[in-house]
Amino acid sequence: MRISDDIHNYYENLVVAQFQQLKLEDNYDDDFIADLTCVVLNQLPTRYIRHEVDMSFYLPASERFEMESKVKIAINKALEFMKNNHIK
Repeated sequence: MRISDDIHNYYENLVVAQFQQLKLEDNYDDDFIADLTCVVLNQLPTRYIRHEVDMSFYLPASERFEMESKVKIAINKALEFMKNNHIK
């Protein structure tokens, strides 16, 4: 068995979407965003998928809301951590 490039953690998409909504790229450079992404994703559970459409079709709205809430909390914690540790 070979792990395909198609397999990814669904939370990655949620994190990127939230970063875009918060316009973090307007305030931070690429290195900061990359570090922030790692800190955020390390706080979240993994949810591996092959096809985005599978999650869109089968994920109940309540579960998606919960996942999005976890992402927002993780981003806030990660920003606070990076601020307190002077990571720029």
